[in-house]
Amino acid sequence: MAALLFGLLLFTAPCPLALSRPPGVTEVPTPAAATGDAEGASRRLPQTIIIGVRKGGTRALIEMLGLHGDVAAAENEVHFFDWENHFEKGFSWYVSQMPFSYPGQITVEKTPAYFTSGKVPGRVHRMNPHIKLLLILRDPTERVLSDYTQVFYNRLQRRKQLQPIESVLLRDGEINLDYKAVNRSLYYVHMQNWLRFFPPERIHIVDGDRLIRDPFPEMERVEQFLSLSPQINASNFYFNKTKGFYCLRDHGRERCLHDSKGRAHPQVSAALRDKLYRFFHEPNKKFFELVGRTFDWNEKREHHEYYR
Repeated sequence: MAALLFGLLLFTAPCPLALSRPPGVTEVPTPAAATGDAEGASRRLPQTIIIGVRKGGTRALIEMLGLHGDVAAAENEVHFFDWENHFEKGFSWYVSQMPFSYPGQITVEKTPAYFTSGKVPGRVHRMNPHIKLLLILRDPTERVLSDYTQVFYNRLQRRKQLQPIESVLLRDGEINLDYKAVNRSLYYVHMQNWLRFFPPERIHIVDGDRLIRDPFPEMERVEQFLSLSPQINASNFYFNKTKGFYCLRDHGRERCLHDSKGRAHPQVSAALRDKLYRFFHEPNKKFFELVGRTFDWNEKREHHEYYR
């Protein structure tokens, strides 16, 4: 069950779309009465953005980052760079969506849709070409199934007609390339777009599958990438046997992600799962070559073939 956690999941007058950073936008000073503190708390543009991927574990990642005392994390997905009705409001509006932070803290926001939106990398680069980006990825096959699961439960709650996974995933017996969940899992396509604007050293890839199995080592690497002092430790994580996945412990307070996380995937035939593994094999290899790093996604397919 642990492997199911992390993959399964803003208005003022419009501003011109010229996005050179306006002066005075990096911070919005806040009166002490509004913050309860006179030590310089303010809203700031983020120094770090979790850019994706959807159903890759972004919520878990930002919750874990929130364990660090030098991190101020936005509670909600902002969708500034990918939603035109938000983007047109300008940077002042964007800053207003950030949490209050103190000098020395890092402000972080996460919007998983950024990774797969073609217009976002250039917009982020114009804001800050030196920003640090976090990208959390899972096995593409499992990400597709988690994506479908979220849509399935959303339709169920809204009493809409349910679509069997085969009806959306397949077309004429082959993987449906027009299915958005499949496109989102073609990581190399989207990564190419980000690498046009940001060098690899500005993008840290978090292994979402490893984060599920053993969160602490992955969070150590995130701390190092963000140049944070080592504050997150193994004692911040405990395995919840009832839920079947890791939860968080912060100063004696324990919490788990929302019940919408970790939902059971639909029953998928071995043949359909194998078709997904085969489909993603080459795209995965292209991604590995692009980032100079190998994940175990293709090894899972080989293990699956051996035991089926």
